[in-house]
Amino acid sequence: MLKKLFSYIGEYKKSTIISPIFIIIEVIFEMLIPTLMAVIIDKGLNKNDMNLTVKVGIATIVVTLLSLTVGVLAGKYASHASAGFARNLRRAMFSKIQSFSFTNIDKFSTAGLITRFTTDINIIQNSFQLVIRGLVRAPIMLIVATVMSFLINPRLAMIFIVAIIFLGGTLTALISKVYPIFSSATKKYDTINSDLQENINGIRVVKAYVREDYEISKFKKSTLDLRDTFLKAEKIIIFISPVMQLTVFSCILLLSWFGAKMIVVNELTTGELTSLFAYTINILMSLLMLSMMLVNIIWSRASGERIAMVLSEEPSIKNPENPIKIVKSGDIKFKNVNFSYSNNPDVLNLTDINLDIKSGETLGIIGGTGSAKSALVQLIPRLYDVLNGEVLVGGVNVKDYDIKTLRDNVAMVLQKNVLFSETIKENLRWGNKNATDEEIEKACKIAQADEFIQKFPDKYDTMIERGGTNVSGGQRQRLCIARALLKKPKILILDDSTSAVDTKTDRLIRDAFNKELPEITKIIIGQRVSSVKDSDKIIVLDDGVITGIGTHSELLKTNKIYREVYESQTEGSDK
Repeated sequence: MLKKLFSYIGEYKKSTIISPIFIIIEVIFEMLIPTLMAVIIDKGLNKNDMNLTVKVGIATIVVTLLSLTVGVLAGKYASHASAGFARNLRRAMFSKIQSFSFTNIDKFSTAGLITRFTTDINIIQNSFQLVIRGLVRAPIMLIVATVMSFLINPRLAMIFIVAIIFLGGTLTALISKVYPIFSSATKKYDTINSDLQENINGIRVVKAYVREDYEISKFKKSTLDLRDTFLKAEKIIIFISPVMQLTVFSCILLLSWFGAKMIVVNELTTGELTSLFAYTINILMSLLMLSMMLVNIIWSRASGERIAMVLSEEPSIKNPENPIKIVKSGDIKFKNVNFSYSNNPDVLNLTDINLDIKSGETLGIIGGTGSAKSALVQLIPRLYDVLNGEVLVGGVNVKDYDIKTLRDNVAMVLQKNVLFSETIKENLRWGNKNATDEEIEKACKIAQADEFIQKFPDKYDTMIERGGTNVSGGQRQRLCIARALLKKPKILILDDSTSAVDTKTDRLIRDAFNKELPEITKIIIGQRVSSVKDSDKIIVLDDGVITGIGTHSELLKTNKIYREVYESQTEGSDK
């Protein structure tokens, strides 16, 4: 995991290396100060040598200022390195997600990915900064202070060794209990983000059903759960402070007791004892710093594993070695296709699909909820891959195409219509960034969108609000159809994409397709028989199996499911 994450330090390696170097210099200067103070006490003040006192005092001030300057530089480079590291991780994760197939995306929840981009990367950034500063500073300070203590008096320095062993063992035991708690806390951030995202997206439904109190209670429960988890961790971490204080005061008492006796018999000077007190604080503070870093590292480990999980995820759909970059026609053929969202042959979503669609034909697909209509059409642009069998486009297996080429030639309007916070014109140019105003207007006329666009004050320059909330569901659908048409595809797939428009507009769209798009293969998934009845052929799906195929009149005679759907939708229409 660490190797994977650290590979994204990239151009910030220089800052990552420079910061610890400055920290080492800072610690060396800092460790000189107690020794200089001992000289001032023993050889300056005790001997009334003011000349030496002033000289060493000036030297102490200079060393202090140098330590301060180097420390500021170390902080500057550490901040630069950690912020850059976080930036690279975010960019890498975003790029990685763009390469995912639908199968990969299904493995990670939206809330989970948002938590990784925000909370998890912030934790990693803070830990990285702490590590390149503290993980160098604390051990160096510990080693230098211990060595200096032994140089002053080896017997008294043994107090520090005992303190280090005691404190190190206690801190290790406490920290080992914290990791599982922090790991579970990170997952609870996903729950909070999920609740928040769901509430904001569905705020109109919440208000319509007067469910504000319920949502507040639900969110409160999630946040309280996270709070309780952190409190559980804090109840363990809180013992670090009293253990640290016990160790510090014990060392000071022992040093005072034994040091005073040594001063009486001239085995130790007052200045040396003062230095030992200073080194006591340095040694124990370095241990405290190490312990807090370990807590932070343990917490960041859980976040790092979650980030590495995304970065290590390999796209399930990749380009072949020598991809075909030309789609000759809109012919589509399914040959003995089996498909499972979970890639489990025992749980099939599509079973033994055989289908032949000629270029320019219109295929209608009808079936109940959960009959795998969407799954069928998503195999054509390779949003998913088949489990068994083949899907051919233009006589070529879709797995042999360059993915971009294939998807550029297959325009798909999904069930969930997504518009972005841009103008209508900019949204439409997602289909073709070089589309002219005339081409945009023509596509909108075919999709029956031009009429309502012209009623807006800014027409095609009208801003679409976030999520397309300033246009109706039917208007969003028509804009998405126009966007797909601008791709000038060989295959056009409408996945229940006219469900929000009235039957008259639906009819006008289909008539425009037949008139303006005769060479494009059109696949229309519909819940209404009226949306598919004029298709060249219609297939009836039931639980992932084709139970009927034919024209509208043929299916009325031969397919019970189709006939029942038709009769239920036309019942009473003549009354």
